[in-house]
Amino acid sequence: MEELMFCYQCEQTIGGKGCTKAGNCGKDAEVAALQDLLVYELKGIGFIGNELLKQGKSIDKEISKFVADACFSTLTNVNFDPERFICFLKEAEKVKENLKSQLKNLPSNVPECVNYKLPNSKEQMLQDAKKAGIMYDQTLDANIRSLRETLIYGLKGMAAYAHHAHVLGYIDEEVNNFFYKGFAATLDNSLSVDDLFNLTMEFGKINLKCMELLDKANTQTYGNPVPTPVLITKKKGPFIIVSGHDLKDLYELLVQTDGKGINIYTHGEMLPAHGYPELKKFKHLIGNFGGAWQDQQKEFDNLPGCILMTTNCLQKPRDSYKDRIFTTSIVGWPQVQHIEEKNGKKDFTPIINKALELGGFTEDEPEKTILVGFGHNTVLSLADKILDAVKQGQIRHFFLIGGCDGARPGRNYYTEFAQKTPKDTIILTLACGKYRFNKMDFGTIGEFPRLLDLGQCNDSYSAIKIALGLADALKCTVNDLPLSLILSWYEQKAVCILLTLLSLGIKNIYLGPSLPAFISPDVLQVLIDKFNIKPISTPDEDLKVILG
Repeated sequence: MEELMFCYQCEQTIGGKGCTKAGNCGKDAEVAALQDLLVYELKGIGFIGNELLKQGKSIDKEISKFVADACFSTLTNVNFDPERFICFLKEAEKVKENLKSQLKNLPSNVPECVNYKLPNSKEQMLQDAKKAGIMYDQTLDANIRSLRETLIYGLKGMAAYAHHAHVLGYIDEEVNNFFYKGFAATLDNSLSVDDLFNLTMEFGKINLKCMELLDKANTQTYGNPVPTPVLITKKKGPFIIVSGHDLKDLYELLVQTDGKGINIYTHGEMLPAHGYPELKKFKHLIGNFGGAWQDQQKEFDNLPGCILMTTNCLQKPRDSYKDRIFTTSIVGWPQVQHIEEKNGKKDFTPIINKALELGGFTEDEPEKTILVGFGHNTVLSLADKILDAVKQGQIRHFFLIGGCDGARPGRNYYTEFAQKTPKDTIILTLACGKYRFNKMDFGTIGEFPRLLDLGQCNDSYSAIKIALGLADALKCTVNDLPLSLILSWYEQKAVCILLTLLSLGIKNIYLGPSLPAFISPDVLQVLIDKFNIKPISTPDEDLKVILG
Protein backbone atom coordinates (compact mmCIF):
# COMPACT_ATOMS: atom_id res chain seq x y z
CA MET A 1 0.00 0.00 0.00
CA GLU A 2 1.35 3.41 -0.98
CA GLU A 3 2.27 5.66 1.92
CA LEU A 4 0.23 8.88 1.98
CA MET A 5 2.95 10.62 4.00
CA PHE A 6 6.00 9.88 6.08
CA CYS A 7 6.87 11.69 9.29
CA TYR A 8 8.85 10.54 12.31
CA GLN A 9 9.87 13.83 13.88
CA CYS A 10 8.06 13.36 17.22
CA GLU A 11 8.14 10.73 19.95
CA GLN A 12 4.61 9.45 19.35
CA THR A 13 5.17 8.53 15.72
CA ILE A 14 3.10 5.44 14.95
CA GLY A 15 4.74 2.14 15.89
CA GLY A 16 7.93 3.99 16.80
CA LYS A 17 8.75 4.03 13.07
CA GLY A 18 6.76 6.70 11.23
CA CYS A 19 3.28 8.08 10.53
CA THR A 20 2.28 7.04 6.99
CA LYS A 21 -1.46 7.81 6.67
CA ALA A 22 -2.01 10.70 9.08
CA GLY A 23 0.08 12.15 11.85
CA ASN A 24 -0.48 11.00 15.41
CA CYS A 25 -0.30 14.73 16.19
CA GLY A 26 -3.46 15.34 14.15
CA LYS A 27 -2.01 16.62 10.88
CA ASP A 28 -3.32 15.07 7.69
CA ALA A 29 -1.31 13.93 4.68
CA GLU A 30 -1.96 17.20 2.85
CA VAL A 31 -0.48 19.33 5.63
CA ALA A 32 2.42 16.89 5.99
CA ALA A 33 3.18 17.25 2.26
CA LEU A 34 3.08 21.05 2.40
CA GLN A 35 5.38 21.01 5.44
CA ASP A 36 7.81 18.78 3.56
CA LEU A 37 7.76 21.17 0.62
CA LEU A 38 8.33 24.15 2.89
CA VAL A 39 11.39 22.46 4.42
CA TYR A 40 12.54 21.75 0.84
CA GLU A 41 12.27 25.48 0.08
CA LEU A 42 14.11 26.31 3.31
CA LYS A 43 16.93 24.03 2.20
CA GLY A 44 17.19 26.01 -1.05
CA ILE A 45 17.15 29.27 0.90
CA GLY A 46 19.79 27.82 3.21
CA PHE A 47 22.07 26.90 0.33
CA ILE A 48 21.88 30.37 -1.23
CA GLY A 49 22.13 32.15 2.12
CA ASN A 50 25.19 30.10 3.06
CA GLU A 51 26.86 31.02 -0.23
CA LEU A 52 26.16 34.71 0.45
CA LEU A 53 27.68 34.40 3.91
CA LYS A 54 30.77 32.71 2.49
CA GLN A 55 31.15 35.74 0.19
CA GLY A 56 31.16 38.00 3.24
CA LYS A 57 27.68 39.38 2.71
CA SER A 58 25.05 39.86 5.39
CA ILE A 59 21.43 38.78 5.20
CA ASP A 60 18.58 41.10 6.13
CA LYS A 61 17.21 40.34 9.60
CA GLU A 62 13.63 40.28 8.30
CA ILE A 63 14.57 37.44 5.96
CA SER A 64 16.16 35.57 8.86
CA LYS A 65 13.01 36.16 10.91
CA PHE A 66 10.94 34.63 8.11
CA VAL A 67 13.26 31.62 7.93
CA ALA A 68 12.88 31.00 11.67
CA ASP A 69 9.11 31.50 11.59
CA ALA A 70 8.62 29.23 8.58
CA CYS A 71 10.80 26.58 10.19
CA PHE A 72 8.89 26.92 13.47
CA SER A 73 5.57 26.44 11.65
CA THR A 74 6.55 22.86 10.76
CA LEU A 75 7.25 21.87 14.37
CA THR A 76 4.88 19.30 15.92
CA ASN A 77 1.48 20.60 17.09
CA VAL A 78 1.96 24.15 15.80
CA ASN A 79 0.11 24.69 12.52
CA PHE A 80 -2.40 22.40 10.83
CA ASP A 81 -3.86 24.87 8.32
CA PRO A 82 -2.95 24.10 4.67
CA GLU A 83 -3.80 27.61 3.52
CA ARG A 84 -1.31 29.10 5.94
CA PHE A 85 1.38 26.77 4.60
CA ILE A 86 0.63 27.86 1.04
CA CYS A 87 1.25 31.44 2.19
CA PHE A 88 4.54 30.40 3.77
CA LEU A 89 5.53 28.60 0.56
CA LYS A 90 4.79 31.60 -1.64
CA GLU A 91 6.78 33.86 0.66
CA ALA A 92 9.64 31.35 0.74
CA GLU A 93 9.79 31.42 -3.06
CA LYS A 94 10.07 35.22 -2.99
CA VAL A 95 12.79 35.08 -0.34
CA LYS A 96 14.74 32.49 -2.32
CA GLU A 97 14.62 34.59 -5.50
CA ASN A 98 15.57 37.71 -3.53
CA LEU A 99 18.66 36.02 -2.08
CA LYS A 100 19.54 34.52 -5.44
CA SER A 101 19.52 37.99 -7.02
CA GLN A 102 22.12 39.11 -4.45
CA LEU A 103 24.43 36.19 -5.13
CA LYS A 104 27.25 36.48 -7.59
CA ASN A 105 28.67 33.39 -9.23
CA LEU A 106 26.07 30.82 -8.22
CA PRO A 107 27.82 27.42 -8.41
CA SER A 108 26.99 25.48 -11.57
CA ASN A 109 26.02 22.24 -9.85
CA VAL A 110 23.45 23.31 -7.32
CA PRO A 111 20.90 21.10 -5.57
CA GLU A 112 17.54 20.86 -7.32
CA CYS A 113 15.71 22.77 -4.58
CA VAL A 114 17.77 25.91 -5.33
CA ASN A 115 16.24 26.30 -8.78
CA TYR A 116 12.86 24.79 -7.91
CA LYS A 117 9.92 26.93 -9.03
CA LEU A 118 6.84 26.81 -6.85
CA PRO A 119 3.68 26.22 -8.91
CA ASN A 120 0.53 28.31 -8.45
CA SER A 121 -1.90 25.53 -7.65
CA LYS A 122 -2.10 23.59 -4.41
CA GLU A 123 -2.64 20.39 -6.39
CA GLN A 124 0.68 20.78 -8.16
CA MET A 125 2.41 21.71 -4.90
CA LEU A 126 1.18 18.45 -3.42
CA GLN A 127 2.57 16.55 -6.40
CA ASP A 128 5.93 18.34 -6.09
CA ALA A 129 6.05 17.59 -2.37
CA LYS A 130 6.80 13.95 -3.12
CA LYS A 131 10.37 14.87 -4.08
CA ALA A 132 10.71 16.69 -0.74
CA GLY A 133 9.77 13.66 1.37
CA ILE A 134 12.16 12.29 3.97
CA MET A 135 12.36 8.89 2.28
CA TYR A 136 12.29 10.11 -1.34
CA ASP A 137 15.94 9.17 -1.99
CA GLN A 138 15.97 5.46 -1.24
CA THR A 139 19.70 5.25 -1.99
CA LEU A 140 20.71 7.65 0.80
CA ASP A 141 22.85 6.09 3.53
CA ALA A 142 20.71 5.51 6.65
CA ASN A 143 23.22 7.19 8.97
CA ILE A 144 23.52 10.25 6.73
CA ARG A 145 19.73 10.53 6.62
CA SER A 146 19.55 10.11 10.39
CA LEU A 147 22.03 12.90 11.09
CA ARG A 148 20.54 15.23 8.48
CA GLU A 149 17.08 14.80 9.99
CA THR A 150 18.49 15.24 13.50
CA LEU A 151 20.01 18.54 12.40
CA ILE A 152 16.76 19.65 10.76
CA TYR A 153 14.74 18.83 13.87
CA GLY A 154 17.28 20.68 15.98
CA LEU A 155 16.86 23.70 13.70
CA LYS A 156 13.09 23.48 14.13
CA GLY A 157 13.49 23.59 17.89
CA MET A 158 15.92 26.51 17.76
CA ALA A 159 13.53 28.30 15.38
CA ALA A 160 10.94 28.35 18.17
CA TYR A 161 13.40 29.96 20.58
CA ALA A 162 14.61 32.44 17.95
CA HIS A 163 11.00 33.37 17.16
CA HIS A 164 10.21 34.18 20.80
CA ALA A 165 13.37 36.28 21.10
CA HIS A 166 12.63 38.06 17.80
CA VAL A 167 9.15 39.18 18.89
CA LEU A 168 10.72 40.89 21.90
CA GLY A 169 13.31 42.59 19.70
CA TYR A 170 16.29 40.37 20.53
CA ILE A 171 18.34 39.07 17.61
CA ASP A 172 21.68 37.30 17.30
CA GLU A 173 23.35 37.24 13.90
CA GLU A 174 25.36 34.09 14.63
CA VAL A 175 22.16 32.25 15.52
CA ASN A 176 20.39 33.54 12.42
CA ASN A 177 23.27 32.59 10.16
CA PHE A 178 23.40 29.02 11.42
CA PHE A 179 19.98 28.33 9.90
CA TYR A 180 21.55 28.85 6.46
CA LYS A 181 24.61 26.80 7.30
CA GLY A 182 22.53 24.00 8.80
CA PHE A 183 20.02 23.70 5.96
CA ALA A 184 22.84 23.92 3.39
CA ALA A 185 24.65 21.06 5.13
CA THR A 186 21.66 18.76 4.63
CA LEU A 187 22.21 19.13 0.87
CA ASP A 188 25.97 18.57 0.90
CA ASN A 189 26.76 15.04 -0.29
CA SER A 190 30.46 15.53 0.47
CA LEU A 191 29.83 15.56 4.24
CA SER A 192 30.60 12.29 5.98
CA VAL A 193 28.88 10.81 9.02
CA ASP A 194 31.65 12.26 11.20
CA ASP A 195 31.25 15.67 9.55
CA LEU A 196 27.51 15.70 10.20
CA PHE A 197 27.92 14.47 13.76
CA ASN A 198 30.42 17.25 14.45
CA LEU A 199 27.99 19.72 12.90
CA THR A 200 25.23 18.63 15.30
CA MET A 201 27.62 19.35 18.16
CA GLU A 202 28.39 22.77 16.67
CA PHE A 203 24.66 23.33 16.39
CA GLY A 204 24.24 22.46 20.08
CA LYS A 205 26.57 25.29 21.05
CA ILE A 206 24.76 27.74 18.76
CA ASN A 207 21.46 26.70 20.27
CA LEU A 208 22.89 27.45 23.72
CA LYS A 209 23.47 31.01 22.48
CA CYS A 210 19.89 31.11 21.23
CA MET A 211 18.52 29.90 24.58
CA GLU A 212 20.66 32.48 26.36
CA LEU A 213 19.29 35.15 24.00
CA LEU A 214 15.70 34.14 24.79
CA ASP A 215 16.41 34.11 28.52
CA LYS A 216 17.82 37.62 28.20
CA ALA A 217 14.80 38.76 26.16
CA ASN A 218 12.32 37.40 28.71
CA THR A 219 14.10 38.55 31.86
CA GLN A 220 15.05 42.01 30.60
CA THR A 221 11.48 42.55 29.38
CA TYR A 222 9.52 41.02 32.26
CA GLY A 223 12.06 40.73 35.10
CA ASN A 224 13.71 37.70 36.70
CA PRO A 225 11.18 35.10 37.88
CA VAL A 226 10.67 34.94 41.63
CA PRO A 227 9.08 32.17 43.72
CA THR A 228 5.33 32.64 43.43
CA PRO A 229 2.31 30.62 44.59
CA VAL A 230 -0.14 30.04 41.74
CA LEU A 231 -3.84 29.32 42.17
CA ILE A 232 -4.82 26.05 40.46
CA THR A 233 -8.53 26.17 41.28
CA LYS A 234 -11.32 28.11 39.56
CA LYS A 235 -12.67 31.56 40.37
CA LYS A 236 -16.13 32.85 39.53
CA GLY A 237 -16.47 35.06 36.46
CA PRO A 238 -15.63 35.39 32.74
CA PHE A 239 -12.21 34.11 31.75
CA ILE A 240 -9.65 33.50 29.02
CA ILE A 241 -7.15 30.63 29.17
CA VAL A 242 -3.79 31.35 27.55
CA SER A 243 -1.76 28.36 26.38
CA GLY A 244 1.58 27.95 24.67
CA HIS A 245 4.82 29.76 25.38
CA ASP A 246 4.62 33.36 24.15
CA LEU A 247 4.94 35.81 27.04
CA LYS A 248 4.39 38.84 24.81
CA ASP A 249 0.97 37.60 23.70
CA LEU A 250 0.04 37.02 27.33
CA TYR A 251 1.25 40.50 28.29
CA GLU A 252 -0.69 42.21 25.49
CA LEU A 253 -3.85 40.30 26.43
CA LEU A 254 -3.41 41.28 30.09
CA VAL A 255 -3.14 44.93 29.09
CA GLN A 256 -6.23 44.77 26.88
CA THR A 257 -8.34 42.95 29.50
CA ASP A 258 -7.28 45.09 32.45
CA GLY A 259 -10.37 46.45 34.21
CA LYS A 260 -12.84 44.47 32.08
CA GLY A 261 -13.75 41.90 34.73
CA ILE A 262 -12.11 39.00 32.90
CA ASN A 263 -9.88 36.53 34.71
CA ILE A 264 -6.82 35.29 32.83
CA TYR A 265 -5.63 31.74 33.46
CA THR A 266 -2.43 30.26 32.13
CA HIS A 267 -2.43 26.73 30.74
CA GLY A 268 0.27 24.19 29.93
CA GLU A 269 3.67 25.75 29.33
CA MET A 270 2.41 29.24 30.17
CA LEU A 271 2.27 28.35 33.90
CA PRO A 272 5.75 29.80 34.70
CA ALA A 273 4.58 33.25 33.52
CA HIS A 274 3.25 33.84 37.05
CA GLY A 275 6.80 34.21 38.34
CA TYR A 276 7.71 37.21 36.16
CA PRO A 277 7.29 40.54 38.04
CA GLU A 278 5.99 42.48 35.02
CA LEU A 279 3.31 39.84 34.41
CA LYS A 280 2.31 38.99 37.98
CA LYS A 281 1.57 42.66 38.71
CA PHE A 282 -1.71 42.20 36.78
CA LYS A 283 -4.18 41.13 39.48
CA HIS A 284 -6.48 39.49 36.94
CA LEU A 285 -3.72 37.00 36.04
CA ILE A 286 -5.66 34.83 38.41
CA GLY A 287 -4.17 31.33 38.21
CA ASN A 288 -3.47 28.25 36.10
CA PHE A 289 -6.11 26.04 34.53
CA GLY A 290 -5.83 22.31 33.91
CA GLY A 291 -2.85 20.12 33.26
CA ALA A 292 -0.60 19.25 30.36
CA TRP A 293 -1.28 20.03 26.70
CA GLN A 294 -2.41 16.51 25.77
CA ASP A 295 -5.42 16.77 28.12
CA GLN A 296 -6.81 19.88 26.42
CA GLN A 297 -9.59 18.20 24.42
CA LYS A 298 -11.11 16.83 27.63
CA GLU A 299 -10.42 19.95 29.72
CA PHE A 300 -11.66 22.45 27.12
CA ASP A 301 -14.82 20.46 26.35
CA ASN A 302 -17.88 22.79 26.62
CA LEU A 303 -15.78 25.29 28.57
CA PRO A 304 -17.74 28.47 29.52
CA GLY A 305 -14.79 30.64 28.52
CA CYS A 306 -12.23 31.22 25.76
CA ILE A 307 -8.82 29.78 24.93
CA LEU A 308 -5.92 31.54 23.22
CA MET A 309 -3.24 29.30 21.69
CA THR A 310 -0.02 31.29 21.30
CA THR A 311 2.46 28.68 20.07
CA ASN A 312 2.74 24.91 19.81
CA CYS A 313 0.78 22.29 21.77
CA LEU A 314 -2.47 22.69 19.81
CA GLN A 315 -4.64 19.61 19.33
CA LYS A 316 -7.63 19.20 17.02
CA PRO A 317 -10.37 21.31 18.64
CA ARG A 318 -13.59 19.52 19.43
CA ASP A 319 -16.80 21.02 18.04
CA SER A 320 -17.89 21.72 21.63
CA TYR A 321 -15.29 24.50 21.93
CA LYS A 322 -14.26 25.26 18.36
CA ASP A 323 -16.19 28.56 18.50
CA ARG A 324 -14.28 29.72 21.59
CA ILE A 325 -10.69 28.76 20.82
CA PHE A 326 -8.51 31.34 19.06
CA THR A 327 -5.04 31.06 17.55
CA THR A 328 -2.39 33.69 17.02
CA SER A 329 1.18 34.01 15.73
CA ILE A 330 2.47 30.82 14.03
CA VAL A 331 -0.37 28.62 15.30
CA GLY A 332 -3.21 27.55 13.05
CA TRP A 333 -6.12 25.17 12.56
CA PRO A 334 -8.61 25.32 9.65
CA GLN A 335 -11.78 27.30 10.48
CA VAL A 336 -10.46 28.41 13.86
CA GLN A 337 -10.50 32.17 14.50
CA HIS A 338 -7.01 33.63 14.10
CA ILE A 339 -5.81 36.92 15.56
CA GLU A 340 -3.32 38.55 13.22
CA GLU A 341 -0.68 41.09 14.07
CA LYS A 342 -1.18 44.37 12.23
CA ASN A 343 1.38 47.17 12.37
CA GLY A 344 3.07 45.49 15.31
CA LYS A 345 -0.14 45.20 17.36
CA LYS A 346 -2.77 42.55 18.02
CA ASP A 347 -6.40 43.37 18.70
CA PHE A 348 -7.83 40.80 21.11
CA THR A 349 -11.33 42.33 21.03
CA PRO A 350 -12.99 39.23 19.46
CA ILE A 351 -11.79 36.89 22.21
CA ILE A 352 -12.55 39.45 24.93
CA ASN A 353 -16.13 39.91 23.71
CA LYS A 354 -16.63 36.15 23.41
CA ALA A 355 -15.39 35.58 26.97
CA LEU A 356 -17.81 38.21 28.31
CA GLU A 357 -20.65 36.65 26.32
CA LEU A 358 -19.95 33.15 27.70
CA GLY A 359 -20.01 34.36 31.29
CA GLY A 360 -17.38 32.04 32.76
CA PHE A 361 -17.43 29.93 35.91
CA THR A 362 -20.44 30.38 38.18
CA GLU A 363 -18.76 29.78 41.53
CA ASP A 364 -15.41 29.71 43.29
CA GLU A 365 -13.63 26.49 44.14
CA PRO A 366 -11.70 26.04 47.41
CA GLU A 367 -8.29 27.60 46.86
CA LYS A 368 -5.23 25.46 46.21
CA THR A 369 -1.84 26.67 45.03
CA ILE A 370 1.46 25.37 43.71
CA LEU A 371 4.84 27.12 43.67
CA VAL A 372 6.68 28.31 40.54
CA GLY A 373 9.42 30.82 39.78
CA PHE A 374 12.73 29.09 40.52
CA GLY A 375 14.72 30.44 37.58
CA HIS A 376 18.50 30.52 37.55
CA ASN A 377 18.65 33.97 39.13
CA THR A 378 16.73 32.76 42.20
CA VAL A 379 18.42 29.38 42.53
CA LEU A 380 21.97 30.68 42.09
CA SER A 381 21.30 33.45 44.61
CA LEU A 382 20.82 30.58 47.09
CA ALA A 383 23.90 28.70 45.88
CA ASP A 384 25.88 29.13 49.11
CA LYS A 385 23.01 27.76 51.21
CA ILE A 386 22.44 24.91 48.76
CA LEU A 387 26.12 23.96 48.80
CA ASP A 388 26.19 24.09 52.60
CA ALA A 389 23.20 21.74 52.67
CA VAL A 390 25.06 19.39 50.29
CA LYS A 391 28.24 19.46 52.39
CA GLN A 392 26.27 18.83 55.61
CA GLY A 393 24.55 15.84 54.04
CA GLN A 394 21.08 17.38 54.08
CA ILE A 395 20.89 17.19 50.27
CA ARG A 396 22.25 13.95 48.88
CA HIS A 397 21.36 14.31 45.20
CA PHE A 398 19.61 16.50 42.62
CA PHE A 399 17.30 15.09 39.96
CA LEU A 400 16.30 17.15 36.94
CA ILE A 401 13.05 15.43 35.94
CA GLY A 402 11.76 17.38 33.00
CA GLY A 403 10.98 17.65 29.34
CA CYS A 404 7.94 17.20 27.13
CA ASP A 405 4.80 15.39 28.20
CA GLY A 406 2.61 13.21 26.01
CA ALA A 407 -0.13 10.61 26.10
CA ARG A 408 2.00 7.47 25.84
CA PRO A 409 1.38 5.19 28.87
CA GLY A 410 5.10 4.76 29.57
CA ARG A 411 5.24 8.37 30.72
CA ASN A 412 3.88 7.26 34.10
CA TYR A 413 7.54 6.40 34.72
CA TYR A 414 8.26 10.07 35.44
CA THR A 415 5.49 10.31 38.05
CA GLU A 416 6.69 7.17 39.80
CA PHE A 417 10.32 8.27 39.61
CA ALA A 418 9.53 11.61 41.26
CA GLN A 419 7.47 9.90 43.96
CA LYS A 420 10.25 7.42 44.72
CA THR A 421 13.11 9.91 45.02
CA PRO A 422 14.46 9.86 48.60
CA LYS A 423 13.44 12.66 50.96
CA ASP A 424 17.02 13.95 51.12
CA THR A 425 17.04 14.76 47.39
CA ILE A 426 15.89 17.80 45.42
CA ILE A 427 13.74 17.57 42.27
CA LEU A 428 14.35 20.26 39.65
CA THR A 429 11.76 20.32 36.89
CA LEU A 430 10.91 22.24 33.76
CA ALA A 431 8.70 21.98 30.67
CA CYS A 432 5.28 20.33 30.58
CA GLY A 433 6.55 16.95 31.80
CA LYS A 434 6.20 18.38 35.31
CA TYR A 435 2.41 18.17 35.08
CA ARG A 436 2.83 14.49 35.88
CA PHE A 437 3.75 15.40 39.48
CA ASN A 438 3.77 19.17 40.10
CA LYS A 439 0.59 19.14 42.18
CA MET A 440 2.02 16.59 44.63
CA ASP A 441 3.45 17.59 48.01
CA PHE A 442 7.11 16.56 48.19
CA GLY A 443 7.81 18.47 51.39
CA THR A 444 10.95 20.48 52.13
CA ILE A 445 14.60 20.12 53.02
CA GLY A 446 15.28 22.89 55.50
CA GLU A 447 14.15 26.09 53.83
CA PHE A 448 14.09 24.55 50.33
CA PRO A 449 11.01 23.01 48.72
CA ARG A 450 11.97 19.57 47.45
CA LEU A 451 10.32 20.41 44.10
CA LEU A 452 11.76 23.46 42.33
CA ASP A 453 9.95 24.49 39.13
CA LEU A 454 12.53 26.08 36.81
CA GLY A 455 9.98 27.04 34.15
CA GLN A 456 8.83 26.02 30.69
CA CYS A 457 10.90 24.31 28.00
CA ASN A 458 11.87 27.80 26.81
CA ASP A 459 13.60 28.15 30.18
CA SER A 460 15.93 25.17 29.70
CA TYR A 461 18.81 27.65 29.75
CA SER A 462 18.07 28.07 33.48
CA ALA A 463 18.75 24.40 34.17
CA ILE A 464 22.03 24.54 32.24
CA LYS A 465 23.12 27.75 33.97
CA ILE A 466 22.30 26.30 37.39
CA ALA A 467 24.26 23.12 36.65
CA LEU A 468 27.26 25.07 35.37
CA GLY A 469 27.06 27.45 38.33
CA LEU A 470 27.02 24.64 40.89
CA ALA A 471 29.86 22.86 39.12
CA ASP A 472 31.90 26.05 39.17
CA ALA A 473 31.23 26.57 42.88
CA LEU A 474 32.25 23.00 43.67
CA LYS A 475 35.23 23.23 41.30
CA CYS A 476 34.20 20.15 39.33
CA THR A 477 32.54 19.29 36.02
CA VAL A 478 28.78 18.95 35.57
CA ASN A 479 29.34 15.19 35.19
CA ASP A 480 30.87 15.11 38.68
CA LEU A 481 27.91 16.83 40.35
CA PRO A 482 25.43 14.82 42.44
CA LEU A 483 22.97 15.52 39.63
CA SER A 484 21.07 13.18 37.30
CA LEU A 485 19.10 14.21 34.22
CA ILE A 486 15.90 12.22 33.73
CA LEU A 487 14.45 13.59 30.51
CA SER A 488 11.29 12.97 28.54
CA TRP A 489 11.02 14.10 24.94
CA TYR A 490 8.15 14.62 22.53
CA GLU A 491 9.02 17.14 19.84
CA GLN A 492 11.82 19.10 18.24
CA LYS A 493 12.60 21.57 21.01
CA ALA A 494 13.61 18.56 23.07
CA VAL A 495 15.95 17.57 20.23
CA CYS A 496 17.77 20.91 20.21
CA ILE A 497 18.04 20.90 24.03
CA LEU A 498 19.50 17.40 23.99
CA LEU A 499 22.06 18.38 21.32
CA THR A 500 23.04 21.37 23.47
CA LEU A 501 23.55 19.16 26.53
CA LEU A 502 25.68 16.76 24.50
CA SER A 503 27.70 19.61 22.99
CA LEU A 504 28.59 20.60 26.55
CA GLY A 505 29.91 17.08 27.17
CA ILE A 506 27.15 16.17 29.63
CA LYS A 507 26.90 12.41 30.06
CA ASN A 508 24.70 9.74 31.63
CA ILE A 509 21.37 11.26 30.55
CA TYR A 510 18.32 9.03 31.02
CA LEU A 511 15.99 9.47 28.02
CA GLY A 512 12.46 8.23 27.40
CA PRO A 513 9.80 7.12 27.14
CA SER A 514 11.22 5.77 23.87
CA LEU A 515 14.21 6.65 21.74
CA PRO A 516 13.82 8.78 18.59
CA ALA A 517 12.78 6.88 15.47
CA PHE A 518 15.03 9.11 13.34
CA ILE A 519 18.17 8.02 15.20
CA SER A 520 19.69 5.07 13.31
CA PRO A 521 21.18 2.17 15.32
CA ASP A 522 24.72 3.21 14.35
CA VAL A 523 24.19 6.83 15.40
CA LEU A 524 22.57 5.68 18.64
CA GLN A 525 25.63 3.54 19.39
CA VAL A 526 27.88 6.56 18.91
CA LEU A 527 25.75 8.52 21.40
CA ILE A 528 25.94 5.65 23.86
CA ASP A 529 29.71 5.30 23.43
CA LYS A 530 30.46 9.02 23.65
CA PHE A 531 27.87 10.17 26.18
CA ASN A 532 26.49 7.04 27.84
CA ILE A 533 22.92 8.00 27.00
CA LYS A 534 20.60 5.50 28.65
CA PRO A 535 17.02 4.60 27.80
CA ILE A 536 14.85 4.66 30.92
CA SER A 537 14.03 1.26 32.45
CA THR A 538 12.02 1.29 35.70
CA PRO A 539 12.16 3.95 38.44
CA ASP A 540 13.42 1.40 40.98
CA GLU A 541 16.18 0.06 38.74
CA ASP A 542 17.31 3.50 37.58
CA LEU A 543 17.34 4.94 41.11
CA LYS A 544 19.37 1.98 42.30
CA VAL A 545 22.00 2.61 39.60
CA ILE A 546 22.10 6.36 40.25
CA LEU A 547 22.20 6.30 44.06
CA GLY A 548 23.99 2.99 44.55
